[in-house]
Amino acid sequence: MDEEKKIMSIVLEDGSIDEVEVLLSFKFTDTNTEYMVYTKNETDDNGNITIYVASVDRSTGEPRLGSVDSEEEWTRVKNVLKELSKPVE
Repeated sequence: MDEEKKIMSIVLEDGSIDEVEVLLSFKFTDTNTEYMVYTKNETDDNGNITIYVASVDRSTGEPRLGSVDSEEEWTRVKNVLKELSKPVE
């Protein structure tokens, strides 16, 4: 069964607009930090689809994507992605 893709427009720093497919969004409740995992469906030299991870700031009303700044943050995000990539038993 095919799930409907979640397509979203994001405004880049230069003002241009990119269409991306949202793969996953999640929030760490202890830090109240939200993240979004998305793709532009680009592939690398090995044929793997490139994914991007961004923090989501909703403090201004309109969601704004930001970077994942600290090594601790990256480790936590990578752990979520590793858990999701494990086969279901």
